[in-house]
Amino acid sequence: MSRTDFAEIRKPPQHEQQRLTVRDDSEAHCIFSVDVEDWFHILDVNSSPALSQWHTLPSRVEANFFRLLEIFASKNARATCFFLGWVGEKYPHLVREAVARGHEIASHGYSHRLLYHMTASQFRQDSLRSRLLLEDIAGAEVLGYRVAGFSVTEATPWFFDELLAAGYKYDSSVFPASRGHGGMPGAIRCPHIVGNGNGHIIEFPVTVAEFGSRRLCLFGGGYLRISPYWLISGMARKVLNAGLPVVFYIHPREIDPEQPRLTMSLRRQFKSYVNLRGTEKKVSRVLDEFPVMTFREFLATNGQRWNLQEVA
Repeated sequence: MSRTDFAEIRKPPQHEQQRLTVRDDSEAHCIFSVDVEDWFHILDVNSSPALSQWHTLPSRVEANFFRLLEIFASKNARATCFFLGWVGEKYPHLVREAVARGHEIASHGYSHRLLYHMTASQFRQDSLRSRLLLEDIAGAEVLGYRVAGFSVTEATPWFFDELLAAGYKYDSSVFPASRGHGGMPGAIRCPHIVGNGNGHIIEFPVTVAEFGSRRLCLFGGGYLRISPYWLISGMARKVLNAGLPVVFYIHPREIDPEQPRLTMSLRRQFKSYVNLRGTEKKVSRVLDEFPVMTFREFLATNGQRWNLQEVA
C-alpha cells in the first residue's frame, strides 16, 4: 500500500457516491461495538496516569464490562469488543467470557496512545502486540482494529500500511467529521477498501449523520450520552434510509456513575462525565429498536453487496 492511497478516503469515487442513495431499509444494518478500557484511560488530559501506573489503580472495567454483557444477553445481541491489549492481558477472563457469549474480539491497541503521538514503527509494534496477545487469549483470529481516540489524521499517512503489516483485515478508526483529537471532515462515510495491489484494509468509518452542512456523530461515547434519545433514533434512521450501516460504540465506564474522576477542565468534565446515569437505559433502547451485529457478521452477510467480500 502506498502512502498516496490514504488520500483516496477523503472523496468517494463515483461508485461510492451512488451508494449514498436511499435503499430498502431491509438492506441496512447496525453494528454495536465496545471499546474495552478502564475509567483512567481517558485521553489527552494531564491527569491521565502513565502506563506504568495503571496496575496500581483500582479497576472498574470488570464489573462494567460484565454488566454490558448481561445487557447484550438480555437483548439477544452480539457486539464487537475492541479490547485494549493491556486490559486483555490483565483480565483474560473478560476476553474468554465475551467469546463464550458469542461476541467478536477485536483490538484497541495495547497502550491506548493517540496515533499521532507514535511513530509508524511504534504503532506497528503496539498494534501487533495487541493482536497476538488477544488471539492467544481468545483462541480465535482477530480481524479488526480501532485506534485510541479515532486519532487518524492526514498527519499519519502510514496508518493503513502499518495496520496491514500488523496483520489486520479491517479497521474502524476514521472519524469523517471534525473532533478534538483526530477527525477527517471530508472522508468517505460508507464501508470501503483502502489499498492497492500490495494489499488492502477494509475501513468502517465512524457513523456520522448529515445535519444541514454539518456532519454529526450521535452514536457513541460522549455523543450518545449527551444527545437526547429521540435525536439519536431519528438520525440513525436517516443514516439507515441512506443505505448506510450505523456503527454504535460505548466504553464500559460510560455506564458507571460511581467511577473515580480525573482532574480536568470543566469542558472535558462535561464531555467525559455528563449523563453517566442515563447511558445504560440508552444502550438498552438502542438494542430494543435496532437489530445489531458484529463487524465480522456484517462482512459475512453484507461483504459482497459492499464489494468487501475478499475478507468476509
